[in-house]
Amino acid sequence: MTASATQEKPVRWIPLAAIFLYVYIEISIFIQVAHVFGVLLTLVLVIFTSVIGMSLVRNQGFKNFLLMQQKMAAGESPAAEMVKSVSL
Repeated sequence: MTASATQEKPVRWIPLAAIFLYVYIEISIFIQVAHVFGVLLTLVLVIFTSVIGMSLVRNQGFKNFLLMQQKMAAGESPAAEMVKSVSL
């Protein structure tokens, strides 16, 4: 094996390891919050923030849709609004 072949293998696993580490940290924090505030309150807070997040994404998507319509009606390219919509 060459030196470059041994260096390429660990790099390939870094994104997967980062995802697992992120999930582990998130679950650990969720469990700690549940111990401090209680399971029911923690679940209520998670659902509440999820509903707020969905509402914000929906409102922003609607604004982008209206901007796209305005740009198209004015004969301009709505490319920037399309990119914003995809990134939501």
